[in-house]
Amino acid sequence: MISVLLVDDHELVRTGIEALLNDVEDITVSGIAKSGEEAVDAVVALSPDVVLMDVNMPGIGGVEACRRILQQNPKVKIIALSVHNDGPIPHQLLKLGVLSFISKGSPVEEMVQAIRKVVDGKRYLCSEVANNLAFQGLPGSNDSPFSILSHRESEVVTLILQGNTIKEMSEMLLLSDKTINTYRYRLYSKLHVKNDVELIRLAIKFGYIDNALI
Repeated sequence: MISVLLVDDHELVRTGIEALLNDVEDITVSGIAKSGEEAVDAVVALSPDVVLMDVNMPGIGGVEACRRILQQNPKVKIIALSVHNDGPIPHQLLKLGVLSFISKGSPVEEMVQAIRKVVDGKRYLCSEVANNLAFQGLPGSNDSPFSILSHRESEVVTLILQGNTIKEMSEMLLLSDKTINTYRYRLYSKLHVKNDVELIRLAIKFGYIDNALI
């Protein structure tokens, strides 16, 4: 039996995915986490075969949770789930050691296939993510300026867009206020923006964040 830790901040999504996976003969949801912070602790406590991780969550978020989990144990098998299939996040997660990235719009059969693949130590990408990664950097691909950011800069961008203060970001990422500010102004320079308002507009323009989240 494949044990799965399900991580998502939306109860309706958790309930739906849990019910679908528990109907599969060789898969069981052995634990639930509502945040990245809970996920890090749950992996240690439960040692699941697979972690099904929502990328877009408040707090430290799915990307930072994946980093911390894999830093503690690089052998943990993680599948990232997101409504966004483009931008720099899929590439960053794969570089961290995440084995699979699938869309929240994927059918349950594809989710089951991804779970079975990663248990065997194989990678699995949904077709949208695979296509976006394949065409990154090609002429006419309309690359997002956010793709040039480092992993840590991307984390800071996400936390800024969620409305977190410098102090809140420093507590979430376990960094000093001064270091957070350094990352902030470094990413401003890379993205050619002067403040958070311009950053938000750029994020909306390139689909880095939904208008509804602002």
